[in-house]
Amino acid sequence: MSLLVAGDIVAGYGRGDEILKGAHLTVEERGIVAIIGPNGAGKSTLLKTIAGLLHPARGSILLRGEPIHALPPREVSRRGVAFVPQEHNIFATLSVRENLEMGGWLDAAATRRRIDAVFARFPLLAERRSRAARTLSGGQRQVLAMAMALMVEPVLLLLDEPSAGLSPIAAETLFATIRAINADGIAIAMVEQNATQALEIAHRATILVDGRNNRDGDAAALAADPEVRRLFLGLTPAEQP
Repeated sequence: MSLLVAGDIVAGYGRGDEILKGAHLTVEERGIVAIIGPNGAGKSTLLKTIAGLLHPARGSILLRGEPIHALPPREVSRRGVAFVPQEHNIFATLSVRENLEMGGWLDAAATRRRIDAVFARFPLLAERRSRAARTLSGGQRQVLAMAMALMVEPVLLLLDEPSAGLSPIAAETLFATIRAINADGIAIAMVEQNATQALEIAHRATILVDGRNNRDGDAAALAADPEVRRLFLGLTPAEQP
């Protein structure tokens, strides 16, 4: 069953500024969708539009059949959609626990219960609960950013370049964390420049080029497609299977 269906999305950052030119995205219940493509293709813009940070000039976004494309970000979040931006996604001077409290501001009454659940899920954060977020490593900060998003108990998690700037080892650990979050039943739509690893954990994928969908399909099938590997995964002919 489809959790989210976004269709014919035209959106940008000003009048006449069309970054998305009729893009679409479908996310299944409990699924992971990887959104890949060249820089400037509109990948992050698509996530921001779904999250309510941008309103489409045309098109619709349905969450479990209910339209959300005209709602403000706060209401989109209340419906169960949580967005983790690539940058400025934590409060560096606040403690880990205070960051989680900020993540749970929409439902203060449930904050303590949800923080306990997050600490049970992420023991590393529990051990560092009193430390300033700025003292965490890059990978740990990304885990904290996702943990903050989980404070709203989302049904859909939107991740914008979660592995950006991380070492290969830290990125591998982060992708394992994303897979574990999904295993708990949370659907994920993820923009990633590390397309190869994103396709490895995704169930389905879409490729955006110039604001439009170039290809959609099973993630493993797209990862194995020679043209996709050459054009979008940066593999040379010698690296082709």
